[in-house]
Amino acid sequence: MGGLTVSTPAEGIVDVELDNGSDNLLSIAMVEQLTELLLRPPAGAHVLRLRANGSAFCLGRERAGTTPEDLHAETEVLVGLQRALRRTKLVTVAQVQGDAAGFGVGVLAACDVAVAVSTAKFWFPEVGIGLAPALVLAWLPKVVGERQAFWLTATGEKITAARAVELGLLNAVVSGPDELTKDSDERITALRQHDPRIHAEIREMLEAGRSLDEDQALELSIDRLVVGGLRRLRLLGDVTNS
Repeated sequence: MGGLTVSTPAEGIVDVELDNGSDNLLSIAMVEQLTELLLRPPAGAHVLRLRANGSAFCLGRERAGTTPEDLHAETEVLVGLQRALRRTKLVTVAQVQGDAAGFGVGVLAACDVAVAVSTAKFWFPEVGIGLAPALVLAWLPKVVGERQAFWLTATGEKITAARAVELGLLNAVVSGPDELTKDSDERITALRQHDPRIHAEIREMLEAGRSLDEDQALELSIDRLVVGGLRRLRLLGDVTNS
């Protein structure tokens, strides 16, 4: 039976594997499970690595709702995952071994780090079924700009992994699955060398900055720098006195 497989945390890493048929569509239950994990991670977890089994990473989500009430409830769950990916204290790493479409692109783009194989393609297919992708358009223009967001959603054009890097949807592209695992492992190792608390603070500042203009973000940085500087001085004092 397909779904999400979640590993026990090992050395601060939680591996989540998506395995749900050839398209690896996310069901509402799977979205709820992942959201719960992000918002209430197990003790000692620092990095969540999201990967998939099969030829596709994730070609979207299952559509089950048929009434206004059902559709509203489904959308609330989907929005909840997008918010959880932004607000979790975990560092999230997407290891993309194949194609991603629609909501699948949204999930990997919301991760802190995303690396894909060079053969992967990315697209937004909603226009093909007569829908304007409202959830996609809530975040995509902020990543790629309005012109690119319009073109990608208005045409459903498939773009290469290399183009996805240029647009900011990915961090990097690698040549094949072996290189993908190696790259992911190396990035997680680099992250694990640093304090999870600092990573959580970086993520909190990025989240806060999304709703602020530049002057407001700079004012926020003053308070954060003061708090961080005082914490560092206290730690240095503790080391000196020990």
